[in-house]
Amino acid sequence: MTGTAAIRRTRSIGRAELLLFWRNRTALFNALVVPVLIIGLVAIATAGSDAGRDDEVRGNALLTTGMLGFVLIYVVYYNLVTTYVARREELVLKRLRVGEVTDVEILAGTASPAIAIAAAQIVLFVVAGAVFLGLPVPVNAPVLILGALGGVGVFVILAVASSAFTRTVELAQITTLPVLLVCMLGSGLVIPLEVLPEPGADIARLLPLTPAVDLMRLGWLGTSGEDAPRDFLGVLGVATAPAMTLALWAALGVAAVRRWFRWEPRR
Repeated sequence: MTGTAAIRRTRSIGRAELLLFWRNRTALFNALVVPVLIIGLVAIATAGSDAGRDDEVRGNALLTTGMLGFVLIYVVYYNLVTTYVARREELVLKRLRVGEVTDVEILAGTASPAIAIAAAQIVLFVVAGAVFLGLPVPVNAPVLILGALGGVGVFVILAVASSAFTRTVELAQITTLPVLLVCMLGSGLVIPLEVLPEPGADIARLLPLTPAVDLMRLGWLGTSGEDAPRDFLGVLGVATAPAMTLALWAALGVAAVRRWFRWEPRR
């Protein structure tokens, strides 16, 4: 009964957050329209490409999985930092703690709409990539799902931790910028890791977004883009390192939340 009550309370908070989201037209456009436009533009751009079929499919697949990485850092991380800061400054988090709701339920309920939207976008990108870009069936679907869900979980935790260092919603654009830039530039989304010097590539693999993107690429393509594709079992062996890196970031994030997260404004 306790578990059922916890789920009910978490769902109630999530419904309230989702209602606020539906009233935000900018957020709606970014979450529902932009992904479709991106896939459409990529499909049009690649339709007349002179590249060979294999190279075209590989390039489309790497680009599409890169888009999944953008979902993690923008839809999940950036949006949730602003959400947690806004709810803290409005004393919503403080008031929620007065009742029966636990801290985990408050944080999870607040994050649930962003998680649902991110999951829907990831599914949309995967389906659109298969339908419009001719991408193959995932080599190892469990690893693909692990990368997506693990990445969402890690960036939810990092968003909670980052909100502790963000005084206002306006400042979120500044406090989240280092994480956004480092993840975009160092996780293979903009610059392929194979073109970086070996020390730089090794450091980039330790960033929070890199293991999530690597797992999604391994699960879908059988390769992260740096070596030859593997089969289902081969992917399992290679996926161990990024999975452990992702778990380490989750543990570090939880420790940071316990140490620095604030439930009410700083006066």
